[in-house]
Amino acid sequence: MRTSVRTAAALLAALTLSALSVSGTSSASDGQQRVSTAALEQVTDFGSNPGALSMYRYTPDELGAGRPVVVVLHGCTQNAATYFDGSGWQQAADKHGFTVVAPQQETANNASRCFNWFQSGDTERGSGEALSVRQMVDRTVQDLGADPSRVYVTGLSAGGGMTSALLAAYPDTFAGGGVIAGLPHGCADSLPDAFGCMNPGVTKSPSEWGDLARAAHPGYEGPRPRVSVWHGTADTTVAPRNATESVKQWTNVLGADQTADATHQLPGGTTQSDYQDGNGQVAVRSYQVDGMGHGTPVKPGEGCGKAGAYFLDTVCSTSYLTRDWGLSG
Repeated sequence: MRTSVRTAAALLAALTLSALSVSGTSSASDGQQRVSTAALEQVTDFGSNPGALSMYRYTPDELGAGRPVVVVLHGCTQNAATYFDGSGWQQAADKHGFTVVAPQQETANNASRCFNWFQSGDTERGSGEALSVRQMVDRTVQDLGADPSRVYVTGLSAGGGMTSALLAAYPDTFAGGGVIAGLPHGCADSLPDAFGCMNPGVTKSPSEWGDLARAAHPGYEGPRPRVSVWHGTADTTVAPRNATESVKQWTNVLGADQTADATHQLPGGTTQSDYQDGNGQVAVRSYQVDGMGHGTPVKPGEGCGKAGAYFLDTVCSTSYLTRDWGLSG
Protein backbone atom coordinates (compact mmCIF):
# COMPACT_ATOMS: atom_id res chain seq x y z
CA MET A 1 0.00 0.00 0.00
CA ARG A 2 1.42 3.36 -1.03
CA THR A 3 -0.35 5.20 1.79
CA SER A 4 1.08 2.93 4.46
CA VAL A 5 4.38 4.81 4.52
CA ARG A 6 3.01 8.34 4.83
CA THR A 7 2.63 8.64 8.60
CA ALA A 8 6.10 7.26 9.38
CA ALA A 9 8.05 8.62 6.43
CA ALA A 10 9.26 11.69 8.31
CA LEU A 11 11.12 9.45 10.73
CA LEU A 12 12.67 7.51 7.88
CA ALA A 13 13.90 10.66 6.18
CA ALA A 14 15.70 12.27 9.14
CA LEU A 15 16.72 14.98 6.71
CA THR A 16 16.05 18.70 6.42
CA LEU A 17 17.16 20.26 3.14
CA SER A 18 17.04 23.74 1.65
CA ALA A 19 15.54 24.17 -1.82
CA LEU A 20 18.06 25.23 -4.43
CA SER A 21 17.31 26.82 -7.79
CA VAL A 22 18.61 25.52 -11.11
CA SER A 23 21.59 27.38 -12.52
CA GLY A 24 21.42 28.97 -15.95
CA THR A 25 25.08 28.74 -16.95
CA SER A 26 27.17 26.01 -18.52
CA SER A 27 30.84 25.44 -19.28
CA ALA A 28 32.10 25.88 -22.81
CA SER A 29 34.70 23.45 -24.14
CA ASP A 30 37.42 26.11 -23.80
CA GLY A 31 36.72 26.40 -20.07
CA GLN A 32 34.92 29.75 -20.31
CA GLN A 33 31.41 30.24 -18.96
CA ARG A 34 28.59 30.83 -21.44
CA VAL A 35 24.89 31.39 -20.99
CA SER A 36 22.81 28.30 -21.69
CA THR A 37 19.22 28.35 -22.82
CA ALA A 38 18.71 24.80 -21.58
CA ALA A 39 16.73 24.21 -18.39
CA LEU A 40 15.39 21.38 -16.28
CA GLU A 41 11.93 20.85 -17.73
CA GLN A 42 9.00 18.66 -16.76
CA VAL A 43 7.98 15.91 -19.16
CA THR A 44 4.47 14.45 -19.01
CA ASP A 45 2.81 11.45 -20.67
CA PHE A 46 5.85 9.19 -20.43
CA GLY A 47 3.88 6.01 -19.88
CA SER A 48 1.44 4.40 -17.47
CA ASN A 49 3.56 5.72 -14.55
CA PRO A 50 2.41 3.19 -11.94
CA GLY A 51 4.66 4.80 -9.32
CA ALA A 52 2.98 8.20 -9.75
CA LEU A 53 6.32 9.98 -10.05
CA SER A 54 7.05 13.23 -11.85
CA MET A 55 9.63 13.36 -14.64
CA TYR A 56 12.10 16.18 -15.20
CA ARG A 57 14.75 16.27 -17.89
CA TYR A 58 17.76 18.38 -18.83
CA THR A 59 19.18 18.36 -22.34
CA PRO A 60 22.19 20.60 -23.08
CA ASP A 61 22.04 22.99 -26.00
CA GLU A 62 22.58 21.43 -29.42
CA LEU A 63 22.92 17.89 -28.08
CA GLY A 64 22.91 15.47 -30.97
CA ALA A 65 21.49 11.96 -31.21
CA GLY A 66 23.29 8.90 -29.89
CA ARG A 67 24.29 10.52 -26.60
CA PRO A 68 24.20 8.93 -23.11
CA VAL A 69 21.51 9.37 -20.44
CA VAL A 70 22.08 9.70 -16.69
CA VAL A 71 19.20 9.20 -14.23
CA VAL A 72 19.67 11.03 -10.91
CA LEU A 73 17.49 10.21 -7.88
CA HIS A 74 17.17 12.73 -5.06
CA GLY A 75 17.16 12.01 -1.34
CA CYS A 76 14.34 12.37 1.18
CA THR A 77 12.71 15.82 1.43
CA GLN A 78 14.54 16.93 -1.71
CA ASN A 79 13.08 17.36 -5.17
CA ALA A 80 14.42 16.90 -8.68
CA ALA A 81 15.71 20.47 -9.05
CA THR A 82 17.41 20.47 -5.64
CA TYR A 83 19.43 17.37 -6.39
CA PHE A 84 20.16 18.17 -10.02
CA ASP A 85 21.59 21.53 -9.09
CA GLY A 86 23.30 20.72 -5.79
CA SER A 87 25.13 17.61 -6.98
CA GLY A 88 26.66 19.19 -10.09
CA TRP A 89 24.94 17.19 -12.79
CA GLN A 90 24.08 20.24 -14.89
CA GLN A 91 27.73 21.22 -15.16
CA ALA A 92 28.70 17.63 -16.02
CA ALA A 93 25.98 17.30 -18.68
CA ASP A 94 27.01 20.56 -20.33
CA LYS A 95 30.70 19.68 -20.27
CA HIS A 96 30.47 16.09 -21.50
CA GLY A 97 27.30 16.12 -23.58
CA PHE A 98 24.58 13.88 -22.16
CA THR A 99 20.96 14.11 -21.01
CA VAL A 100 19.96 14.02 -17.34
CA VAL A 101 16.63 12.50 -16.27
CA ALA A 102 15.57 13.52 -12.76
CA PRO A 103 12.59 11.59 -11.37
CA GLN A 104 10.75 13.30 -8.55
CA GLN A 105 8.93 11.64 -5.68
CA GLU A 106 5.63 13.25 -4.62
CA THR A 107 4.22 13.64 -1.11
CA ALA A 108 1.10 11.69 -2.11
CA ASN A 109 3.39 8.64 -2.33
CA ASN A 110 5.66 9.41 0.60
CA ALA A 111 5.19 12.29 3.01
CA SER A 112 8.92 13.05 3.09
CA ARG A 113 9.47 12.54 -0.65
CA CYS A 114 11.57 9.41 -0.07
CA PHE A 115 11.65 6.96 -2.94
CA ASN A 116 10.07 3.79 -1.56
CA TRP A 117 13.13 1.56 -1.80
CA PHE A 118 11.75 -0.63 1.01
CA GLN A 119 8.40 -1.45 -0.67
CA SER A 120 8.46 -4.49 -2.96
CA GLY A 121 5.59 -3.09 -5.02
CA ASP A 122 7.80 -0.13 -5.94
CA THR A 123 11.05 -1.99 -6.57
CA GLU A 124 9.97 -5.09 -8.49
CA ARG A 125 10.54 -5.29 -12.22
CA GLY A 126 7.41 -4.24 -14.08
CA SER A 127 5.73 -2.37 -11.24
CA GLY A 128 5.63 0.79 -9.15
CA GLU A 129 8.29 3.44 -9.02
CA ALA A 130 10.91 1.24 -10.68
CA LEU A 131 8.77 0.86 -13.79
CA SER A 132 8.02 4.59 -13.82
CA VAL A 133 11.76 5.32 -13.97
CA ARG A 134 12.19 2.77 -16.77
CA GLN A 135 9.41 4.49 -18.70
CA MET A 136 11.19 7.83 -18.30
CA VAL A 137 14.30 6.29 -19.85
CA ASP A 138 12.27 4.85 -22.75
CA ARG A 139 10.62 8.22 -23.40
CA THR A 140 14.01 9.97 -23.42
CA VAL A 141 15.59 7.47 -25.82
CA GLN A 142 12.59 7.87 -28.11
CA ASP A 143 12.45 11.67 -27.95
CA LEU A 144 16.14 12.42 -28.31
CA GLY A 145 17.53 9.40 -30.14
CA ALA A 146 19.72 8.75 -27.12
CA ASP A 147 21.96 5.69 -26.92
CA PRO A 148 20.04 2.93 -25.07
CA SER A 149 23.29 1.08 -24.36
CA ARG A 150 24.66 4.04 -22.38
CA VAL A 151 22.09 4.70 -19.68
CA TYR A 152 23.30 5.14 -16.09
CA VAL A 153 21.66 5.74 -12.72
CA THR A 154 22.75 7.23 -9.41
CA GLY A 155 21.04 8.48 -6.28
CA LEU A 156 21.46 9.66 -2.71
CA SER A 157 20.16 7.89 0.41
CA ALA A 158 16.62 6.69 -0.42
CA GLY A 159 17.55 7.52 -4.01
CA GLY A 160 20.60 5.31 -3.51
CA GLY A 161 18.40 2.50 -2.26
CA MET A 162 16.22 2.88 -5.34
CA THR A 163 19.35 2.92 -7.51
CA SER A 164 20.25 -0.51 -6.12
CA ALA A 165 16.73 -1.75 -6.87
CA LEU A 166 16.87 -0.46 -10.46
CA LEU A 167 20.27 -2.06 -11.07
CA ALA A 168 18.87 -5.38 -9.86
CA ALA A 169 15.48 -5.23 -11.59
CA TYR A 170 16.64 -3.67 -14.87
CA PRO A 171 20.16 -4.89 -15.67
CA ASP A 172 19.12 -4.74 -19.33
CA THR A 173 18.43 -0.99 -19.07
CA PHE A 174 21.39 0.37 -17.11
CA ALA A 175 25.06 0.10 -18.05
CA GLY A 176 26.28 1.37 -14.69
CA GLY A 177 25.19 2.76 -11.37
CA GLY A 178 26.38 4.80 -8.41
CA VAL A 179 24.91 4.18 -4.95
CA ILE A 180 25.58 7.21 -2.71
CA ALA A 181 24.93 6.79 1.03
CA GLY A 182 22.45 4.09 0.04
CA LEU A 183 21.65 0.48 0.80
CA PRO A 184 21.95 -2.95 -0.82
CA HIS A 185 18.97 -4.21 -2.77
CA GLY A 186 16.63 -6.44 -0.79
CA CYS A 187 17.72 -5.18 2.61
CA ALA A 188 14.11 -4.35 3.58
CA ASP A 189 10.60 -5.05 2.36
CA SER A 190 8.72 -3.13 5.06
CA LEU A 191 9.03 0.15 6.92
CA PRO A 192 10.15 -1.44 10.24
CA ASP A 193 12.86 -3.37 8.40
CA ALA A 194 13.99 -0.16 6.72
CA PHE A 195 14.97 1.44 10.03
CA GLY A 196 17.22 -1.49 10.91
CA CYS A 197 18.79 -1.46 7.47
CA MET A 198 19.59 2.22 7.70
CA ASN A 199 21.20 1.96 11.11
CA PRO A 200 22.87 -0.17 12.38
CA GLY A 201 22.61 -2.08 9.09
CA VAL A 202 22.12 -5.74 8.20
CA THR A 203 24.86 -8.30 7.60
CA LYS A 204 24.49 -11.11 5.05
CA SER A 205 26.91 -13.28 3.13
CA PRO A 206 27.91 -12.21 -0.39
CA SER A 207 25.89 -15.07 -1.89
CA GLU A 208 22.80 -14.13 0.12
CA TRP A 209 23.00 -10.54 -1.08
CA GLY A 210 23.73 -11.72 -4.61
CA ASP A 211 20.70 -14.00 -4.62
CA LEU A 212 18.46 -11.09 -3.62
CA ALA A 213 19.72 -9.04 -6.57
CA ARG A 214 19.46 -11.92 -9.06
CA ALA A 215 15.92 -12.70 -7.90
CA ALA A 216 14.83 -9.25 -9.11
CA HIS A 217 15.14 -10.51 -12.72
CA PRO A 218 15.12 -14.32 -12.57
CA GLY A 219 16.85 -16.12 -15.40
CA TYR A 220 18.62 -13.05 -16.74
CA GLU A 221 21.98 -14.00 -18.25
CA GLY A 222 22.96 -10.85 -20.11
CA PRO A 223 25.56 -8.24 -19.17
CA ARG A 224 25.08 -6.46 -15.88
CA PRO A 225 25.83 -2.86 -14.90
CA ARG A 226 29.10 -1.96 -13.20
CA VAL A 227 28.53 -0.46 -9.77
CA SER A 228 30.24 2.13 -7.60
CA VAL A 229 29.42 2.62 -3.94
CA TRP A 230 29.98 5.95 -2.15
CA HIS A 231 29.78 6.44 1.61
CA GLY A 232 31.12 8.69 4.37
CA THR A 233 32.73 7.06 7.38
CA ALA A 234 30.85 9.41 9.75
CA ASP A 235 27.36 8.81 8.31
CA THR A 236 24.93 8.28 11.20
CA THR A 237 21.76 8.31 9.06
CA VAL A 238 22.63 5.39 6.79
CA ALA A 239 25.41 3.52 8.57
CA PRO A 240 28.69 2.94 6.65
CA ARG A 241 28.12 -0.78 7.17
CA ASN A 242 25.70 -0.53 4.25
CA ALA A 243 28.56 0.28 1.91
CA THR A 244 30.35 -2.91 2.97
CA GLU A 245 27.22 -4.96 2.38
CA SER A 246 26.59 -3.30 -0.99
CA VAL A 247 30.11 -4.19 -2.09
CA LYS A 248 29.45 -7.79 -1.04
CA GLN A 249 26.25 -7.84 -3.09
CA TRP A 250 27.58 -6.48 -6.34
CA THR A 251 30.93 -8.27 -6.27
CA ASN A 252 28.98 -11.52 -5.93
CA VAL A 253 26.58 -10.62 -8.74
CA LEU A 254 29.39 -9.51 -11.06
CA GLY A 255 31.79 -12.34 -10.24
CA ALA A 256 34.43 -10.11 -8.69
CA ASP A 257 36.89 -10.70 -5.87
CA GLN A 258 35.71 -10.04 -2.34
CA THR A 259 39.09 -8.47 -1.60
CA ALA A 260 40.06 -5.26 -3.37
CA ASP A 261 42.60 -5.74 -6.16
CA ALA A 262 43.82 -2.15 -5.92
CA THR A 263 43.34 0.93 -3.77
CA HIS A 264 43.99 4.59 -4.52
CA GLN A 265 44.01 7.74 -2.40
CA LEU A 266 41.91 10.57 -3.84
CA PRO A 267 41.28 14.15 -2.69
CA GLY A 268 39.03 14.85 0.28
CA GLY A 269 40.29 11.92 2.33
CA THR A 270 38.73 9.51 -0.16
CA THR A 271 39.88 5.92 -0.60
CA GLN A 272 38.99 4.24 -3.89
CA SER A 273 38.99 0.43 -3.86
CA ASP A 274 38.71 -1.59 -7.07
CA TYR A 275 37.25 -5.09 -7.33
CA GLN A 276 37.97 -6.92 -10.57
CA ASP A 277 35.96 -9.63 -12.28
CA GLY A 278 37.38 -12.79 -13.84
CA ASN A 279 38.40 -10.85 -16.95
CA GLY A 280 40.48 -8.39 -15.00
CA GLN A 281 37.96 -5.57 -15.46
CA VAL A 282 36.84 -3.36 -12.58
CA ALA A 283 33.30 -4.51 -11.80
CA VAL A 284 32.76 -2.76 -8.47
CA ARG A 285 34.42 0.38 -7.19
CA SER A 286 34.09 1.59 -3.60
CA TYR A 287 34.68 5.19 -2.51
CA GLN A 288 35.08 5.74 1.24
CA VAL A 289 35.21 9.40 2.29
CA ASP A 290 36.93 9.76 5.65
CA GLY A 291 35.00 11.80 8.22
CA MET A 292 32.12 12.64 5.87
CA GLY A 293 28.54 12.49 7.12
CA HIS A 294 25.35 11.79 5.22
CA GLY A 295 25.21 13.35 1.79
CA THR A 296 26.54 13.60 -1.73
CA PRO A 297 30.24 14.55 -2.03
CA VAL A 298 30.69 17.72 -4.10
CA LYS A 299 33.50 20.19 -4.80
CA PRO A 300 32.16 23.67 -5.61
CA GLY A 301 35.67 25.08 -5.96
CA GLU A 302 36.09 22.80 -8.98
CA GLY A 303 32.74 23.72 -10.51
CA CYS A 304 31.08 20.64 -9.05
CA GLY A 305 27.76 21.34 -7.34
CA LYS A 306 26.97 23.58 -4.39
CA ALA A 307 27.86 22.99 -0.76
CA GLY A 308 24.91 22.86 1.62
CA ALA A 309 22.79 20.51 3.67
CA TYR A 310 23.58 16.99 2.40
CA PHE A 311 25.84 18.34 -0.33
CA LEU A 312 29.21 17.99 1.37
CA ASP A 313 32.34 19.79 0.19
CA THR A 314 34.86 16.93 0.07
CA VAL A 315 35.39 15.46 -3.41
CA CYS A 316 33.48 15.65 -6.69
CA SER A 317 31.60 12.35 -6.84
CA THR A 318 29.93 13.43 -10.10
CA SER A 319 33.31 13.74 -11.83
CA TYR A 320 34.38 10.27 -10.73
CA LEU A 321 31.05 8.76 -11.77
CA THR A 322 31.33 10.25 -15.25
CA ARG A 323 34.90 8.94 -15.42
CA ASP A 324 33.88 5.44 -14.34
CA TRP A 325 31.11 5.38 -16.95
CA GLY A 326 33.36 6.60 -19.74
CA LEU A 327 31.40 9.81 -20.21
CA SER A 328 34.32 12.19 -19.68
CA GLY A 329 36.67 10.81 -22.32
